[in-house]
Amino acid sequence: MTIAVKRANTPFKYMNTYFITGISTEVGKTIASAIVTEALEADYWKPVQAGELDHSDTHKIRHLVSNDISQYHDNSFALETPMSPHAAADIDGVTVKVSKIKRPETKNNLVVEGAGGLLVPLNDTETMIDVIAPTDKIIIVSRHYLGSINHTLLTIEALKNRNLPIGGIIFSGDEHPTTEAIITKMGQVPIIGRIEEEPYFDERVVSEYAALFEEPLKAL
Repeated sequence: MTIAVKRANTPFKYMNTYFITGISTEVGKTIASAIVTEALEADYWKPVQAGELDHSDTHKIRHLVSNDISQYHDNSFALETPMSPHAAADIDGVTVKVSKIKRPETKNNLVVEGAGGLLVPLNDTETMIDVIAPTDKIIIVSRHYLGSINHTLLTIEALKNRNLPIGGIIFSGDEHPTTEAIITKMGQVPIIGRIEEEPYFDERVVSEYAALFEEPLKAL
């Protein structure tokens, strides 16, 4: 992407929470979170970080977001081992519980980035979907790979089964029209946009995507 896009200056309501979930790991959830954070000049929060504590997703978001309004809130659980949270917590000798995950206080919009997909275990009985509040605007990040249609539709189905509101889907990576068409038709979920397979992501690239996504995000 090389064409700069002027940001719109339309007002939006504060105190909305946007929960970013992926259909699997490594699908572009953190880049999407950076773009949404920049587009809405929102605060950012990752409740559970497992591994890479010196180069966490929060560190990455700080590096990619250029506005001066966004604030970055501490993880409720910062786990040492890059594994599923329940396993990383066991190694660290702690117990992750949804009741111990307290949302930060802010007057700004808040972007919440989940860990992995919806059914990533936090402990023996709770998964990441249990962190989502009924009022959250949920954004699904889907990336094209063999099996991604199934994973995307399963994610949509899991959210609908709990009557959780799906704001829309962000596709990550190269366009795959037949995949996107069938997901749109069967999932009945709006498409916010697509993040292309860029050679790199920095503040400028994230800002350009933020300008493209700003209006669809404010319309959620």
